[in-house]
Amino acid sequence: MPGLLTPARLRQGFALFVLISLVAYAAVLLYGHDTHGFIASLSRLRWRWVVVGVGLASLDWFGGGLRLWVLAREVHPRPPLRGMIIAGGMGAWGSYVTPGQAGASPIMVYAMKRVGLPVPKAMTTTLMSFIATVAFFAIAGRVALFLGAGESLAKYGDLLGLNLLDLFKWSNLAFAVLGGLLLLVMLAPKLVSAAVHWLATALGRRSRRVAARLDALRAGIDQAHDSMRVFNSPRGWLALFWAVLLSGPSHANKLFAGYVALRAIGIHAQFFDILLLQTFITSALYFAPTPGGSGFAEALSLAVMAPYLPRELTPIYILVWRCMLTWFTIGAGFVVFSVWVRRGLKAIEVPDL
Repeated sequence: MPGLLTPARLRQGFALFVLISLVAYAAVLLYGHDTHGFIASLSRLRWRWVVVGVGLASLDWFGGGLRLWVLAREVHPRPPLRGMIIAGGMGAWGSYVTPGQAGASPIMVYAMKRVGLPVPKAMTTTLMSFIATVAFFAIAGRVALFLGAGESLAKYGDLLGLNLLDLFKWSNLAFAVLGGLLLLVMLAPKLVSAAVHWLATALGRRSRRVAARLDALRAGIDQAHDSMRVFNSPRGWLALFWAVLLSGPSHANKLFAGYVALRAIGIHAQFFDILLLQTFITSALYFAPTPGGSGFAEALSLAVMAPYLPRELTPIYILVWRCMLTWFTIGAGFVVFSVWVRRGLKAIEVPDL
């Protein structure tokens, strides 16, 4: 595995996630300013909604895995569905225990390699799943706005002069721009491959280590290019279409956790308003520099969800929301990772393809 993703580094990321989360949650308790009220609120939890939240958390695995399976079968014969489900969940786990979600793609690629996908094909599948994610958020956001969802958000918030609806519109615009850039990768893979070849050669002139492996790197680039060409076809575009649709259940955990957490503590709110706010929070956390967005997630949720949350119920909401959003997947992911460690971790090496 890459040096960034050694067991020691991942354990450090987990420890940092826990530490920052505990400090942030202590701050939330101080904000709530009612410790006895918080303890009492635990007994009023609506556990059927907590169970729904556990089901949502499992979609990190099942939704993400099904999407990877739909994409992987275009570049590799008979990819195992069970292996893709593990890869989907472990990709989410990797994003939660590394800064800036940097571990998501490498862990996903590694998990797919363990079940037989060559690294370039796994990388292409991962890239296509990212394109599907960006397309889903860009399209779904614009459709929701066109249908009038979230208009009531314009009444709330004042962050840098922007109301909550403005914040969502700007985050959605960022996804649209990124989607346009990724569309270039789909439509002109040869141009992108040539650019990567040029970059690899330039790096080879500066680094003996890169130069020594340049042939292997070029072989990997060519395989990735061939895989991308598969998707630039009617069958490939159809697979991408299904992947965009499957991005809904794949990201349902992030999108619906806020609404389910509110219902779990007995608060009713307009479903689509909360959905748009959670979409904004999800997109903003992609840029958080801490593992799992720890600290930033709590602070952002406090700022954005304040109009819907009585101050005394904020701590219990944040606790339930973060469990659904990250903690359940982190726990399951460490079980899988521990099995990997016991069975032996293998480096991702292009020559092994």
